[in-house]
Amino acid sequence: MKKFNPSDLLLLIIWVLPFVYLAVVYKQLPETVPIHFGIQGKPDGFGPRADVIFLMAITGGASAAAYLLMRFLPSIDPKRQVKYGEDNFNKIGFGIVSFLSLISLTIIYAVVHNGFKYDNLEFVIISLLFVFLGNMMYNVKPNYFVGIRIPWTLESEDNWRATHRLAGKLWVGGGIVLTALMLIIHGQLGVDVFLGFIALLSIVPMVYSYRYFKMHTAK
Repeated sequence: MKKFNPSDLLLLIIWVLPFVYLAVVYKQLPETVPIHFGIQGKPDGFGPRADVIFLMAITGGASAAAYLLMRFLPSIDPKRQVKYGEDNFNKIGFGIVSFLSLISLTIIYAVVHNGFKYDNLEFVIISLLFVFLGNMMYNVKPNYFVGIRIPWTLESEDNWRATHRLAGKLWVGGGIVLTALMLIIHGQLGVDVFLGFIALLSIVPMVYSYRYFKMHTAK
């Protein structure tokens, strides 16, 4: 059984911050609040304030599930190689919880202040998440839960390592570029650029993995 340590305590504090913030401001909210925001960061959908609790519950639940998966992955992974990269998986779990909590805080702030002060804020946060995950990709051991889990990487450890090395470089570099672009490009063009970059960062490693498989498969 994993022991509760100071790192877990810090992560618990980070995880609970959005709930604390929501509890503090909840009584100040009107009965109807903005729950959806357009590309300019302005509200374009409204609902009862209880919907904010539901949204935070979903986000918080996903965050907790991701961390628990990372925390106990060595015990449930059939490949049994995760234990050699356990620290790396703990860092991934920590990062995911931190980024999701940050997103939750910005959403609550937008609900309270009737919109985002900066329209691409969420895109910037997601772009930075790719930078963080890219740094982690270099040391992700083969497993069935985390990483680029496609037939060719799961079949070959060499393919897994090569694909994740490429993904790591691509996500770090692409995430930095995308962060910069999201700070200067706004509106529909910003949305299109963001979605295009995310598609590129997702598809290129899969194509590379397939080509690696074809090149290293005996005729």
